[in-house]
Amino acid sequence: MDIGLAVPQFGAFAALSSVLRVAREAESMGFAALWAGDRLMTPLRPKDPYPAGDGRIPEAHRVFLDPFAVLSVAASATSRVRLGTSALNACWYPPPLLARSLTTLDHLSGGRLVAGLGLGWSSDEYAAVGVPWNDRSRRYDATLDALEAIWTTDPVAFDHELWTIAPSHIDPKPARRPPLYLAGFAEPALRRIGRRGDGWLTAALPVPALTSMWRTVCESAEKAGRDPGALRMVLRSNPVVTDHGTPPRSGTVAEICAYLATAAEAGVHEVILDLQHTADDDDHLLELAAQFRARLSSAA
Repeated sequence: MDIGLAVPQFGAFAALSSVLRVAREAESMGFAALWAGDRLMTPLRPKDPYPAGDGRIPEAHRVFLDPFAVLSVAASATSRVRLGTSALNACWYPPPLLARSLTTLDHLSGGRLVAGLGLGWSSDEYAAVGVPWNDRSRRYDATLDALEAIWTTDPVAFDHELWTIAPSHIDPKPARRPPLYLAGFAEPALRRIGRRGDGWLTAALPVPALTSMWRTVCESAEKAGRDPGALRMVLRSNPVVTDHGTPPRSGTVAEICAYLATAAEAGVHEVILDLQHTADDDDHLLELAAQFRARLSSAA
């Protein structure tokens, strides 16, 4: 199982110094990838519950840096680690602009991009960017179609009721088509991943739930004539490290690593550790990162 780390991006870690230091030291420690998320705002009276914990948006999310900028800084400070998004809210962005941002990051990093996309969960954020909340699934599929056209054809032409791209050169192309990982937990989302994704971005769920959902992904891939063995399952863990917790969301480093080792045995290919919810500062985050990596590496 590969071990990735969420790059500093929100709350007390939303600072250039944190991004640079953690990116450099994470690469030195042997982490495989650095990952960034995508949040826009914290509504005072949100229409939708946060999809974790008690449903309240974490206080630290009131300050949230742009994922493209954060990963560009991380790219400048590293040379080996992959750079991934977990996950961009794909429907917020017109496809040509999304493709340009992702392709630029791929070029600036020397071909290290992993493009992770999702639908998001906040109708308030959709309203703020002027994108309809209803029918977002259809918009998402059209976005994926447009990205494929922009990345793989020249000249590019795309005609859809949402967007029209007149026959045009859209350059540069990525160094290679970036791996495309998709998020989601509902059955239609899982089947979409199997049909057209290169991997599944999931969360720290009970292992039986993970394996059941993964079977749906793999069955969908087989029905689409794709090799399910080529797909990757990437699990994001946002633990709170404490002596008295309930893994996988909270617990000691040893307890959380025991869950992650079990998840690896069940088929998880990579874990993304997001320690910004539990670390006090950069020193503490890197200390915890080293502890997690040492335990997970020895378990492997």
